[in-house]
Amino acid sequence: MSDSASTYDAVIVGGGHNGLVCAAYLAKAGLKVVVLERRAVAGGAAVTEEFHPGFRNSVAAYTVSLLNPKVIRDLDLAAHGLKIVERKISNFLPLPDGRYLKTGAGKTAAEVAKFSAKDAATLDAYDSQLNAVADVLRELVLQTPPNVVEGGPLSAIPELIRAGALANRLRKLGLEGQRSLLDLFTNSAGDFLDGWFESDPIKAVLGFDGIVGNYASPYTPGSAYVLLHHCFGEVNGKKGVWGHAIGGMGAITQAMAKSAAASGAEIVLNAPVTEILIEKGKAAGAVMEDGKVFRGRAVVSNLNPKLLYLKLIEPNALPAAFRHRMENWRVGSGTFRMNVALSELPDFKCLPGKEVAEHHTSGIIMAPNLRYMEQAYFDARTHGWSKQPIVELVISSTLDDTLAPKGQHVASLFCQHVAPELPDGKSWDDHKQTVADLMIETVNQYAPNFKPSVIARQSLSPLDLERTFGLTGGDIFHGALDLGQMFSARPALGNADYRGPIPGLYMCGSGTHPGGGVTGAPGHNAAREIIKDLGRKRR
Repeated sequence: MSDSASTYDAVIVGGGHNGLVCAAYLAKAGLKVVVLERRAVAGGAAVTEEFHPGFRNSVAAYTVSLLNPKVIRDLDLAAHGLKIVERKISNFLPLPDGRYLKTGAGKTAAEVAKFSAKDAATLDAYDSQLNAVADVLRELVLQTPPNVVEGGPLSAIPELIRAGALANRLRKLGLEGQRSLLDLFTNSAGDFLDGWFESDPIKAVLGFDGIVGNYASPYTPGSAYVLLHHCFGEVNGKKGVWGHAIGGMGAITQAMAKSAAASGAEIVLNAPVTEILIEKGKAAGAVMEDGKVFRGRAVVSNLNPKLLYLKLIEPNALPAAFRHRMENWRVGSGTFRMNVALSELPDFKCLPGKEVAEHHTSGIIMAPNLRYMEQAYFDARTHGWSKQPIVELVISSTLDDTLAPKGQHVASLFCQHVAPELPDGKSWDDHKQTVADLMIETVNQYAPNFKPSVIARQSLSPLDLERTFGLTGGDIFHGALDLGQMFSARPALGNADYRGPIPGLYMCGSGTHPGGGVTGAPGHNAAREIIKDLGRKRR
């Protein structure tokens, strides 16, 4: 190991969006901070890159809603170049029988009525109940969860106060709301939606949120929470709205990096960390591939917990029970990600036209019902990928003409379900193009001009997502969002307060509360706890 070392208050490993948010808050508090990013660009999975000459797109993360408004304000992201525009409508569901469903922008009830007057009349009650639960839980997004602690009664008092505050918030829901909360945490998305609606199209649109990034059937217990998790968002002050960052998702993280740098944080690129330095039982720094050491009073990980604890820390440095927990940390989101360059817009059989229309700006879901989604999961479990996959198509260039040459377009395909690891020892490198062909064919069934319009494509299997972005098992959430891996159990009971089991080690990534998505909340919350521990310091 080299003697060359630099010393900081906080060394952040991983320059994804939460690492950048954490760095910005720590630097604003007057702490000396460095961010170490393995890739040549900061932003983690929220980056914009050119994948074909003249065509740029959000390579992995691809749409905006969950980014926390407080983070946007505190980091003054608008002043650093961030502009978010809204979709014209939320979602578009083309159906094999030539019909379709649009949702959002005041259209949902009338559209649902085409399939069921009863369901259209039920929508307001459903939205009211779901939003009431989401509003209460939204208040918890920027809070540190109550933490299970060992020691005497005095050490437990702060956690009891926190738990009491949580109980008071939940009382706001009333009995009926608390019943819905219990259902959302324990039931499947399919069972929850079947209890509200009778027609397949609205259940498909809403149920998609229960399986997106979640390697599970819509009838897997606990998947209803994933549906709820996607309701926390807002765009430009409008709750439940989805949007697009001009310049792609990289515009978000570049604005975050500028904000952090403006407050004094240092960001080092092409800086792979190979080891967390442990001295006298305390995290003391990060060791680089070239042997250089960045020392810190605090070492902060923005990595998937499985990657951090099983790859960068010596086994004997961790409590055995905690390491066992990390060995069994459930990851793998069943996602296959594609970016395509298009010569023209998709011309849907159910809604013809190649000129930009409102449905082209939406999240276009190709999965007609919950049974189809369930079968896609079963196929992936047995075969490695769905024979009839679930595809969400987002054509970002319909809202942002900076991404493609005039008259042409770029689109993201967010595809489910594929196995994080293929059965029988098969490699994703050998089967990626076969699956990519299937995804293109799936869209082509609904818009027959799609396949001929593809100029170029970039395909990312779960293995590619892991190798490129550190998403273990291709998991976009850094760990399954189920009851055993959420809130005070994320990533483990006793370590839900962003502090690792080793003194001086902290976590600020999506493997902590409140979980995945481009939210900035874990970075915000971790920074608050680190500042408490290190003390405010004026430069």
